[in-house]
Amino acid sequence: MDLSILAALNAERAARRATVLVTDVAEGTQRLVKAAEIASDPLAELLDKQLRMAKSAMVEVDGKPIFLTVQAPHPRVVVTGAVHISQAMAPMTKLLDLDMIVIDPRTAFATPERFPDVTLLTQWPDEAIATLGLDAYTAFVALTHDPKIDDPGLEAALRSECFYVGALGSRKTHGRRVERLAAAGFDATAAARIHAPIGLDIGAVSPAEIALAILGEIVSTLRGPRRTSA
Repeated sequence: MDLSILAALNAERAARRATVLVTDVAEGTQRLVKAAEIASDPLAELLDKQLRMAKSAMVEVDGKPIFLTVQAPHPRVVVTGAVHISQAMAPMTKLLDLDMIVIDPRTAFATPERFPDVTLLTQWPDEAIATLGLDAYTAFVALTHDPKIDDPGLEAALRSECFYVGALGSRKTHGRRVERLAAAGFDATAAARIHAPIGLDIGAVSPAEIALAILGEIVSTLRGPRRTSA
């Protein structure tokens, strides 16, 4: 591999940005396509398909074998709220091979006993997220019903490239949330990024069912067409 390609690939990996290395098997030539460049690439459809599946593959282009090496950051779910729903989500995220991080300054709820083997941050969301960073392979989920905890996280998520942003609450609750976001400077387009009511419409009632609906919607968004930025 050309050293300049390797350096670029490593830089994108360190920044948690996806790439696809395109190798002409017959000629041995390679080029690196960054996620933000896929839409304008001649192989856009093939690159997008493999990137959404997070799988490398051999494809054929104009009768020539081309190997697409996909490098995609590990997806993660950042949740505000150490609540019953996030407790139910924790084992499900492991089965789905998603990293989960729970943020809640209420140390009575955010305990290792309630969330074994889960990364717990007992800071206020704005402090925790400033350390974590949010990117295009992060899903953000607000579950506390407490604007003091949920709103700072939602604001950070809407400023980021999170592939999914969701918030628990009724339509009336979400209406008030949108009003608060508008007062904080977020327009209707930004607010429309929030999945609310959260989760797939499966008639969920229990915390486990709601967790399933949320994660189903997250996976559907992750594997569906991705939004890229220049």
